[in-house]
Amino acid sequence: MTTRLIPYLMMNGNAKEAIQFYEKALDAKVLFTQTFGEMPENPEFPLPTDAKERVAHAMLKVGETDLMFSDIFPGQPHQSGNQVTICISTNDLEKSKQMYESLQQGGQVNMPLQETHFSPAYGIVTDKFGVTFQIYTESQQ
Repeated sequence: MTTRLIPYLMMNGNAKEAIQFYEKALDAKVLFTQTFGEMPENPEFPLPTDAKERVAHAMLKVGETDLMFSDIFPGQPHQSGNQVTICISTNDLEKSKQMYESLQQGGQVNMPLQETHFSPAYGIVTDKFGVTFQIYTESQQ
């Protein structure tokens, strides 16, 4: 089993600009980037036009460290200063469930732990101290 903590920056529609900035400022390498418009479409929830070009997920490599990015979805609240979350990445499904359940005690569920097109178990929770964690289970491929 592996577990890593990864800083995750939530941007307000300017993730592409931030990625370019950190690419130069930190000599970072872009490993992956995907917009909301490039994700599989859900017919039950049509994607608003102003969301299509926003970054749904990106990963940069800074030295030996990963740095993740996303734009918030249009209409979601964003406040400078609290846009940094921590992504807990593990390849152990049971560990993901255990951490998610533990972190939500006295906290708030932002997204239930669920299977997505990119993870067998992904969820977002803000713990009782106001720290937001994204639980990401790596695919077993």
